[in-house]
Amino acid sequence: MSEKNDKPARHGLRAYHDKRNFDRTREPHGEQEGADGRGGPDGSDDAPSRPVFVVQIHDASTLHFDFRLEVDGVLKSWSIPEGPSTDSRDRRLALPTEDHPLSYKDFERLIPEGEYGGGTVIVWDAGTYRPTSHDAHDRPVPFGDALDGGHATFELHGDKLHGQYALTRFHGREEKSGAASAKPTWLLVRTGSGHHGDGTPDPRRARSVRSGRTLRQVAEAEGGER
Repeated sequence: MSEKNDKPARHGLRAYHDKRNFDRTREPHGEQEGADGRGGPDGSDDAPSRPVFVVQIHDASTLHFDFRLEVDGVLKSWSIPEGPSTDSRDRRLALPTEDHPLSYKDFERLIPEGEYGGGTVIVWDAGTYRPTSHDAHDRPVPFGDALDGGHATFELHGDKLHGQYALTRFHGREEKSGAASAKPTWLLVRTGSGHHGDGTPDPRRARSVRSGRTLRQVAEAEGGER
């Protein structure tokens, strides 16, 4: 394969690969899938053609939720300390992390202590999503372009999360200096008024949508202490 054709696939997951020792972790190595329009402005109601999303609970150095959306052959990822909410009154801080391979959507294991992200992972929710971003002339915007522009809207179809959400990028302030932070952060919001759901469950009691197990049960099954 020529360097020109090979470079884009390597670039999307380079940070993911560089952070991990695959001789120790059982996380999927993965390759970037060919971009086939998934994650674009697909208004179809045909569920199999929609891109996927997954929300994982990760009991690492800090307990958090990982929110991932399939875009252009990878899972674009954000760490959400409080988890996504079903309540439109909540604003959830979302910190961007490295792209993950699509195969990560099924990952539910214990990452060894001492490895990057060491701790237990469960799949809290999974499903498909429909991009809904439009420009000022009401024309559909490819989802990757909407993210690049700093505001993307989408409709989730999961076992636990349903309805319209939005991701909006902003630049926060450094705690000590008060200067604008060079690293952008995002907000994840359940859009629309009147959606006063249950918020986010207790992550330590939450159960996997794949196996029905809790974090503790997955860790104990693999000999961990968490």
